[in-house]
Amino acid sequence: MTTPRSSQLSRRVAAPIPACAGVGLRSAHHGDALAGPVPVGWLEVHSENYFGAGGPPLRYLETLRDALPISLHGVGLSLGSTDPLDSEHLRQLKHLIGRVEPGLVSEHLSWSSQGGRYLNDLLPLPYTEATLLHLCDRLNRVQDFLGRTLLIENPAGYLQYREADYSESGFLNELARRSGCGILLDVNNLYVSSHNLHWNAADYLAELDGERVGELHLAGHALRTIDTASLLLDTHAGPVAASVWQLFRQVLQRFGRRPTLIEWDADLPAWPVLLNEAAKADELLETNDACIA
Repeated sequence: MTTPRSSQLSRRVAAPIPACAGVGLRSAHHGDALAGPVPVGWLEVHSENYFGAGGPPLRYLETLRDALPISLHGVGLSLGSTDPLDSEHLRQLKHLIGRVEPGLVSEHLSWSSQGGRYLNDLLPLPYTEATLLHLCDRLNRVQDFLGRTLLIENPAGYLQYREADYSESGFLNELARRSGCGILLDVNNLYVSSHNLHWNAADYLAELDGERVGELHLAGHALRTIDTASLLLDTHAGPVAASVWQLFRQVLQRFGRRPTLIEWDADLPAWPVLLNEAAKADELLETNDACIA
């Protein structure tokens, strides 16, 4: 007798994300990933792309989930907004989590909605005590509803509020301590923010609670000149810059191995190019282990 698919799904156990390199899977690479063994440790997808009730994307994801651990990375919860939490969004996310049983689930330290209207951006928050209380309340409710701990990602910074009670790293530490969430450290975002906002990345890493860091992201950025000032943009549209690889080395020396994702979302390269970026990350992860040993 054949076991119903729903029963199979209900018994599926979340596969932990290994402390090696993974890649962000986009629809253009579904065929490549399904064509044969994928030489990476895991895959990450944007949760909202799989909110449908069925169809090819979910079938592809479930097939790949049988071969590799999957991480879900959200962009639409708008945790920092003062709008009510979107109950339909949460319902669909919970259903997807139950269907895929991801090893990790993550979201952003940002807001993107006002008065029920959504902006196609991840907007910054003031790092104040009031913001912290607001975020902890919302994050606790989300984690309770989903039955999962979320990792919260540091944003790419282009401006900062004059009023602040915490540095960004201190804010993330306190958010994790009070809510029980983890931290997703986007190394490219840290590099972009440090350049644009004149932060010291070494000080940021020294303050950040490494015990809470559950995942790392690497991505490409672009340089733009506005008047006489240079601005870095977090584009996810190219290879990881040499300067970000160097910062990644510092992160590994500070925190040790963590699951590390290559994000490439625009101007997508050929599949082997993306896999080669992951291989570079794996080489540094292994080199760091050798140095520690």
